[in-house]
Amino acid sequence: MHAKPSLPYRLLAAGSRPVLRGLYRYQATGLENLPAEGGFVLAAGHTSNFDPWPLALALAPQRQVRFMAKAELFWPPLSWVIDTMGGFKVHRGEPDREAIATARRLAREGNVIGMFPEGTRRTKGALKRREAAVHTGAARIALAAGVPLVPAAIAGTDHLAHLKQLRVAYGEPIRLDDLTGLGRKQAARVATERLMAAIAELERGLG
Repeated sequence: MHAKPSLPYRLLAAGSRPVLRGLYRYQATGLENLPAEGGFVLAAGHTSNFDPWPLALALAPQRQVRFMAKAELFWPPLSWVIDTMGGFKVHRGEPDREAIATARRLAREGNVIGMFPEGTRRTKGALKRREAAVHTGAARIALAAGVPLVPAAIAGTDHLAHLKQLRVAYGEPIRLDDLTGLGRKQAARVATERLMAAIAELERGLG
């Protein structure tokens, strides 16, 4: 079984889908790679604050993708909107065990957890800088919750003003079953390396 989207979420998805398809020619591929039942972690590269919505839209109205939102945003009435849309609080810049525990619980309960392993929006520049910014949180949540870890790529969100086409590609779940004999940190590191390689491959496919 999987968690059902809230009514406001379904309404927002229904209202925004024609806009994204009309203005931005929104297209999603690889939907057959997404688990049909149960929770999972959906992880993608991050170039724009708008990334969460095209990443999540293709799953609606059947599934609601839940994202971490920085704690500073949780003030009324914005906190009500974030809660309604499935967001949950994370304290940036410090290890947040509560946020990780919440994500694990939600995944076990059948929710889709949206993650950006790079943490913040990607800064154009040296590849080494990008690699140094990658976090293992998405892999740790998937491993601890015992749910699939699914890579994805997003293109076009960094050129919204130019009405560039928005495209999303979902990849096959990352193999995790061979990591059970490793320690938690090593397993998370190896899973993250596999995840980022899969994301990079999907991004190359999107051009």
